[in-house]
Amino acid sequence: MTYYYKFSGFSQRLTGSAPATAYTPQGLRSGLPAEPPAMTFATPTKMVSESGAIVEYLGVNKVADFQRLFQTSDGVPVHLKRSVPDRLLYRTTMALTLGGALYCLVALYIAAQPRKRT
Repeated sequence: MTYYYKFSGFSQRLTGSAPATAYTPQGLRSGLPAEPPAMTFATPTKMVSESGAIVEYLGVNKVADFQRLFQTSDGVPVHLKRSVPDRLLYRTTMALTLGGALYCLVALYIAAQPRKRT
């Protein structure tokens, strides 16, 4: 006599089963189409096989411009080379860092004071 088992998702153990369910693993259902559904995109899209050998990019390649900008030795640190946005980000980061450090020191000072009993 042959026994058939399947994994029970409820008890997390092997349980006895009928031959048909033992050969159909959980998650796989028979009767579903084997073909994937058609792809749907919001904008017209080329498939990889349609694009040919030439690769098209959406934007202009700015790597050479950035290399030229960052490699000039003008005494300005690299993190401030791109003018106003970099300066604004740097100064905001420094202000938040100093503000957070001061807040921590004030909180430690307040926590170190004994409580007044009234």
